[in-house]
This record gives sequence, structure tokens and C-alpha cells, in this order.
Amino acid sequence: MTNLERLRLKARPLLHFSDPSDALYVHYAFYHDPRRTQLYVHENDAGHAEGFVAVCQTGQRLFQPTVVLRAKNGRAATKLLRRALLPGRPYYLITRPSLRGSVQKIMAFEQSEINRVYRLDLPSLQFSINVMVVAEQGLDGKPRFVIRSQGEIAAEAGFNWYSAHFAELFVHTTPAARGRGWGRAVLAACTTWAIRSSRQPLYVAGESNQSSINLAEESGYVDTGAREFAGEGVCRAQ
Repeated sequence: MTNLERLRLKARPLLHFSDPSDALYVHYAFYHDPRRTQLYVHENDAGHAEGFVAVCQTGQRLFQPTVVLRAKNGRAATKLLRRALLPGRPYYLITRPSLRGSVQKIMAFEQSEINRVYRLDLPSLQFSINVMVVAEQGLDGKPRFVIRSQGEIAAEAGFNWYSAHFAELFVHTTPAARGRGWGRAVLAACTTWAIRSSRQPLYVAGESNQSSINLAEESGYVDTGAREFAGEGVCRAQ
């Protein structure tokens, strides 16, 4: 058994693998490429895990590791981040909003937001075919679905990540292409791919991004009630 596998066993009791609100944490701690994952676990005096942090190199941010933090309390969170992060280095961090204050003691954020986590309500999904949508393979090997206008990508949907049971989708539409239903069309195609691959689609929208929220809800996604604090910043010097 490798060291990463032992750490995963320690972190396992902190997570519910079938819960959409835990899906992102499960993905980065358990399914992300082991060669590009560093996992740290904090235990209490009784030897029980109180939190973990996964530091991952991803295709979306080549020079800015993605940090996923799960901890029962602020004390465990700060201890984990001090162990895992390098002062002066930039990171993209995701955690529970309740840990925001503790995280800000360790990182200086240039920008941050609270995200809503949506899951698909399958009976609400309207299957439709838009002949303008083209299925392609992205640079990271994941499928993506695009609509082009004058040779340029006007709308695109793809996957931030997917693991055994869940897939987190993203959508991007250029300002000139908005209002035409193209975002909804590429999202529907991407959602259909996730369903056919036996994964539950998830969609994350910033609480201040009303257009993204509207797109999710109009496309059959429902708010799980889960929230994420996400931000880009630099680890403070100790």
C-alpha cells in the first residue's frame, strides 16, 4: 500500500461518496491523478482524522495548484494549510464557507466568491438536438461541446472534472452570442454525455452570477443547498 493510499483510508470517514456536496472533495482526494496529487491528513490526539487537504496539479491551472480543503474546525484547517502550502506561491482554493475566516489567515486572496452547487433533476431535463453543437475532445482529453460562429467558438460546455459517480460541468458563452440559447444547447449536450456515462451531472454557479444561475435552473438543475468558498490567492509568509 502506498503512502497516498494510507492517507486516503484515514480521510475516508470524513466524506460521503454519494453526496453531491462532497463530490468535489472525493474527486480530488480519491480520484485525481496520484502523480499530480499531494494529500495531507490532520488527526486529533485519539488518531481520528479531523480534516484533509489535497494539493493538485490540474489541466485548467498549470501553474496554480488547486487546493481542496475539508476540515471539521478552523484549527485543523490552519494546521493543514501551513503544512501543505508554500509561502509566496499562488493557489486556487476551494473549501466550505464556514472555514473562510481560518483560510484567510493563511492566504491573501486576490479574488474570491461563494458558489452554489446544483445537481440535475432528471425529469426536468428536456432532451433536444441542436445541429450547431459539435462534440470535440478538449486539450485535457475530456469531451467538450461547442458552437462556432465565423470560425470562432461562441459557446462551449465541458467538464471541470469527473470521477466514478459525478461530473462537474462548465459553460462559457461569448458576450456576442448570448441570448440565442446556445449556452443552453451546449449544456444540454454535455449533460446528456454525463448521463450516458452513468455519472450524475453537477453545475457550480457563483452566487453573484445571475445569468449562470438562470441557465442552470432553466436547464433542469436544482440547488442542492451546498455552498463552496473558492478563491485565487497567495500563501502568506509564516
